[in-house]
Amino acid sequence: MINSKENTDTTKQPAQNAFARLGGKNLVYVRPVIAADVMEDLTEGEEFDVEIPAETVLYALHAADGARIALMGDRDLAFAAARQNEMTPVSVH
Repeated sequence: MINSKENTDTTKQPAQNAFARLGGKNLVYVRPVIAADVMEDLTEGEEFDVEIPAETVLYALHAADGARIALMGDRDLAFAAARQNEMTPVSVH
């Protein structure tokens, strides 16, 4: 699991707030992301010893408010991690 910065895009706030109210603090969502789109967030100011090809599909685990909690290399692992931490994961595309 790779932790990263939270999503600060204010254009998504109304939908994310509605999603957060729907499921409370335990509802999280999993969505596919391309490594190239998130690598800058992960490596800023840190040493990163893992080489991930830019076109690799990763799975982002987000809190209901849109904050990215983690990145996983496998969709099933993202769902399992959420459940292990007493969260209810849903898939978004």
